[in-house]
Amino acid sequence: MQYRKLGSSDLEVSVIGLGTNNFGNPDRPGAPRRFGIRDKAQSVAVLNKCLDVGINFIDTADVYGGGRSEVHIGDFLKSHRKEIILATKFNIANLEGESIKDRVNRSIDSSLAALQTDYIDLYQLHFPNADLLQEEILGPMNDLVTAGKVRYLGECNYSGWRHAHADAISERNGWARMVSSQNYYNVFRRQVELELLPFCTAQNVGFLPYFPLAGGWLTGKYKPTDVPNADSRRMVTSLQTDAAARETLNKLEAYAAEGGHSLLELAFSWLLAHPAVSSVIAGAMTPDQVAANAVSGDWVMTDEERDAIDAIASWDGTSEEIETYSPGSPPIRRR
Repeated sequence: MQYRKLGSSDLEVSVIGLGTNNFGNPDRPGAPRRFGIRDKAQSVAVLNKCLDVGINFIDTADVYGGGRSEVHIGDFLKSHRKEIILATKFNIANLEGESIKDRVNRSIDSSLAALQTDYIDLYQLHFPNADLLQEEILGPMNDLVTAGKVRYLGECNYSGWRHAHADAISERNGWARMVSSQNYYNVFRRQVELELLPFCTAQNVGFLPYFPLAGGWLTGKYKPTDVPNADSRRMVTSLQTDAAARETLNKLEAYAAEGGHSLLELAFSWLLAHPAVSSVIAGAMTPDQVAANAVSGDWVMTDEERDAIDAIASWDGTSEEIETYSPGSPPIRRR
């Protein structure tokens, strides 16, 4: 396993991280029943396998699994805290009269209790809120760093300009700056290349791509004859019914095979070839999937190889960056 600095922080994260939005699958209307790990013991088995293969970066959120993702991880952390770089998230939606400071403090205390730890390595704002001033958000977040509850701050689903604005406010006030940016990025979803990734590269902000496999579609397991069902992720349904996307996938798989690689290796290693990427956030249902993910970033791509993949999965660069978690949105336009 290789390790990289997370932006300007001193955190050394594994280049493959574990995303845990599938831990503690909630019983909610419309939730795919096959998606998620309800059994805490299974989650712990996945986490133990992470340590076995060198994955030290675990990413969760207070809303994952209806709050149960953090609980599953907490049982594991009791005996492994020093071995793990732990990231979680909170949100500032639906305040309903609650002050931002109270929301931030309540959220961190709840996460610390669920995770059974006294500090978070990376605390991330899950979604931007355009209705609130950034000063109102960043001040209370900085207080968490001062109090020792949080080591570093980050964000998810920001555009480049919003992160730059946050940095300017933090610098002006002497507050801790956000060291990371987490966003939706894979070979078929590349809007972050327009603004966010160049910003992260220039400002030494660690980029953390999520949905690197487009919900599993970039594993190649969905065959042309497969019909998406109610349990299929929306992004898979969108791509599975897109003839141009299928043609591109076939070409990517053939290109990988020519070099003795799998489609999974191509998907992860292509992301890691970007200088801003610190760790690829990938989910896993089983220890075997963890093991497969762990070795899939070992292909160290040359610039020529990444350019060749870019040419296969080309796009015209005119799609907008979207400040939202939107896996069900149509795939970006391709030539």
